[in-house]
This record gives sequence, C-alpha cells and structure tokens, in this order.
Amino acid sequence: MALTLWIVFTLSFFLMRAVPGGPFDEERQLSPEQQANIEARYHLDDPLEKQYVDHLWRAVRFDLGECYKLQDYTVNEVIAEGFPVSASLGILALMFALSLGLTAGTISALYRGSVWDVAVMAIATVGIAVPNFVLASLSIILFVFILDWLPAGGWGSIQQLILPALCLGAPFAAYIARLTRTGMLEVLSQDYIRTARAKGLRERRVVMSYLGPATAGILTGSLVLEKIFFLPGMGTHFIDAATHLDYTLAMGMVLVYTALLYTMNLVVDVSYAIIDPRVKLD
Repeated sequence: MALTLWIVFTLSFFLMRAVPGGPFDEERQLSPEQQANIEARYHLDDPLEKQYVDHLWRAVRFDLGECYKLQDYTVNEVIAEGFPVSASLGILALMFALSLGLTAGTISALYRGSVWDVAVMAIATVGIAVPNFVLASLSIILFVFILDWLPAGGWGSIQQLILPALCLGAPFAAYIARLTRTGMLEVLSQDYIRTARAKGLRERRVVMSYLGPATAGILTGSLVLEKIFFLPGMGTHFIDAATHLDYTLAMGMVLVYTALLYTMNLVVDVSYAIIDPRVKLD
C-alpha cells in the first residue's frame, strides 16, 4: 500500500502540474507583484523538485497541505467534513445493493428458467448497462417532478439520501444478483446440498469477494451523483478541485480513495477465514 500510495502521489503531482494553467489563473487580472505574492504564499515559485519533496514529506506526516481555492481550509479539514457525507451515501447504497442483489439472485436461482428468472436477469443486465448519472436523471424526473415523493437533493435528512443511494447502488445490486444466482445454482446442482454448504458456502464467498471493489466503486462512483444531488461530500470537492486545478485538494482526494480501495480489499481477504472454514490465516 505504501508503494502504491507513493506512485499515485508522484503521478498525480506531476500530471496536475502538466495541465496548462494554474490554480489562480481564473482570478481577476493580477499585477505582477500580486501574482508573485500569491505564488510565494503557496510556494509555487519554488523549483518543482522542491515542491515535490515538501508535499511528499507533509503527506508522510498525514498533512495534505492547504487548499488553494477554499480560503482558510486545509485539505485535511475538507476531507474530514466531506467524508461523513460520502460514507453515509455509500453505506446506504451498499445496504440497498446487498439486500436487493441477494434477494433477486436467490429468487432467480430458485426459479431457474421461469419468468421470474428471466425478468430478474433482464433487469440486472439493464442495471449494469445504464450509467448511474442517466439513472439519476430519470429518477429525478419520476420521483421528484412526477410523483413528488422525494426531494431533489441536498444534505440534512435521510430522505435526501434515498434517491442518490438508490441510483448509486443499483448497478452493484445487479452485479450481486448475477453473482448470487451463479453461486446458488452451482450449489443447488449438487446431490447433497447440505454437505456442499458445510464445505464452504460458496455463493457467500463469491459475493464477499466482490464487496471489496464494490465498496470502493460505490465511493468513487458517487463523484458525479454527489454533484447532481448537491451533496457536500468528497466527490463534489474532488470535481471542484480538478476543475479549478486545486493541486493539493485533488491529490489529497486521490490518495484517500486509493487508501480506501486497498483497505477494503484487505478486509475482504481477512474475512475469508470467517466465511470459508477451509481458509486459515497463517
């Protein structure tokens, strides 16, 4: 993880600075003296190698620096404020994906070849194919403007999270449904189902293997949805940072998402010993 984070940090640092322009190019026309003062304030006038070493040393100490565009905010403070919003959305979306995906996959496997099986798998295929921002747009039209059941966005109540969570979790629910169906059919085809389950509960292990990247995908997939539904989460700040070339904030977000991906994969690997009795941690 440390090696990967260093590589991600290095690539992000130099790629961000390879983009034409800078974080303060959108400001009103500044005099040379004002421009020099701003660059000195954020050490942008230092040689690129020195900037890299300074930023890397701060990152090692978990200090991601100051935001260039958000006045009086550090990157750590922005992440601390945005993470609970993104985590709340992600947890709700993951709960929806698991409950719907496991239920649909089980029904499809138990009634293999029936109308229910075909309908569930058809819906799952559509759910995988349709991007979540398209689903979000259609959901807003249906549930907000036509039915008037849910608010269009914002942050502050559980009702405001339901619609973005459904849109975010739908593609993952479709994947889980297909994985659950495949795993259950493999088990149900055995002569002695009880013995097969005692040896490993294979369908549970398959779904658990998917939860690591699914969790990271839900967190990173919320980038566009947070913007659509006006949620002040990490995704919204990430898009704003990339748009306005806020170097430190964008790099901090990339590092956090990378660490989350590795952490969730580690949790899944360790959980194998709990789910599958044949796996031992040595």
